[in-house]
Amino acid sequence: MLPIHTILHPTDFSDRSWSALQLACSLARDYHARLVLLHVLPLPVVAFGEGVVPADPEEFIRDAQSRLDGVASQCDRVEVEKQVESGDPVEVILGVAQERPADLIVMGTHGRTGLRRLIMGSVAEQVVRRASCPVLTVTAPFPAGVTIAEPALLAGV
Repeated sequence: MLPIHTILHPTDFSDRSWSALQLACSLARDYHARLVLLHVLPLPVVAFGEGVVPADPEEFIRDAQSRLDGVASQCDRVEVEKQVESGDPVEVILGVAQERPADLIVMGTHGRTGLRRLIMGSVAEQVVRRASCPVLTVTAPFPAGVTIAEPALLAGV
């Protein structure tokens, strides 16, 4: 069995990330692993109008931390750490996975194909290709009414 002590879950707060979070929480609980929740803020954008108006990065950080608190509250019986970083999502995710060190990355993917993938790229695809640990991607939300089973329920299977 693969020893899993630290699971990294990068989130963009999308529905796909929500599904990946459910799986990451269940795996962390079942393996008694710590779960690191990561949100990567894009580099700040400057708006132009009557002059240059720099964005307030502290406001974005506070908002992301608040949202991570809400996400973390969904993981019962799991040691959760929250981290907000800024920069290129792929580079930050790979860097945090090395620093922690993560035994597994669980992340959602939007499943883009064709021209949309070519234009927008795929953070998940780049992480899968470059990560030094296994990466589990979740491409679709769980069907309505399906929840991740408790360990006691899985024991009878």
